[in-house]
Amino acid sequence: MIPRHRLHIVSGKGGTGKTTIAGALACALATRDRRVLLCEVEGRQGVAELFGAPRLVDAEERRLCRTPSGGTVHGLSIDPEDAFLEYLETFYHLGLAARALDRFGAVDFATSIAPGLRDVLLTGKVYEAVRRGEKKHPHAYDAVVLDAPPTGRIAQFLNVHAAVAGLARVGTIRGQADSIMRMLRSTTTAVHLVTLLEDMPVTETEEAVAALRPTGISVETVIENKVISTPLYEDQLERAATGTTLLRIPGLTDEQTSLLTAEFADEAARTLQQRERHTRLTALGVPLAEIGFDPAGIDEAALFDIAEQLRGHIDLEAA
Repeated sequence: MIPRHRLHIVSGKGGTGKTTIAGALACALATRDRRVLLCEVEGRQGVAELFGAPRLVDAEERRLCRTPSGGTVHGLSIDPEDAFLEYLETFYHLGLAARALDRFGAVDFATSIAPGLRDVLLTGKVYEAVRRGEKKHPHAYDAVVLDAPPTGRIAQFLNVHAAVAGLARVGTIRGQADSIMRMLRSTTTAVHLVTLLEDMPVTETEEAVAALRPTGISVETVIENKVISTPLYEDQLERAATGTTLLRIPGLTDEQTSLLTAEFADEAARTLQQRERHTRLTALGVPLAEIGFDPAGIDEAALFDIAEQLRGHIDLEAA
């Protein structure tokens, strides 16, 4: 069995747990001696923090963990300045000159007057990491997982054609953008959107799916994170949400019973709202994956547990 996709892009509204899901997805892919690269592009060092590792610096690709299923996850924090200098060295052989330009602030200047260039450079680094596997490079990865920018700007970040439209119609930058877009639109790339069953994250997910459609980049999965399950049926929740049926528990005073009933009514109403938002997500026509809420928080064991849940929901392998 081999990975179904070589590149997995994970996005989500801030606070939905997208970095945790990206890390867990990397762990899910790292089986049977497979090497998986987990990249971040926002400079938050969220990947290193998730695995309890030192900061990732200087384009360093460092092993973060070995998974219970026998693979390894490596981390990379992509910096736009480093990516620009590497680009100048690779395509124009300006190694020392590029470093001199960096000292004079030319890198910041270039990316500020052409903001789209920054996204091309960042996605370009991811493209090169994916290409190593196709070229049988000695330091190749079986899969690459990208902890991408939030859903509010994911379409802009991935649509590198639009990013370079005002920069170049031909030439090296345009050629790089064309190659990146072919990869992003191919069947070897999967985009996963992470959301909570709350109104704003669900709305942003709906908007992201709509914004990505014109780019030709399809969404593989919408991941509902931190879902609290309940054994109650719809009609039972509706009755509980009214707060009119008292919970009779031996040993509690009338006041305590009243307070507990009100608390349960609030929880029942919240669960009904979550089910309504789940219905909204179902209407998107995109496969849904549900990750349960863990009140104990996220540690290595919890990360591996989420990885197993993802393997149960997402088809990660192909024959």
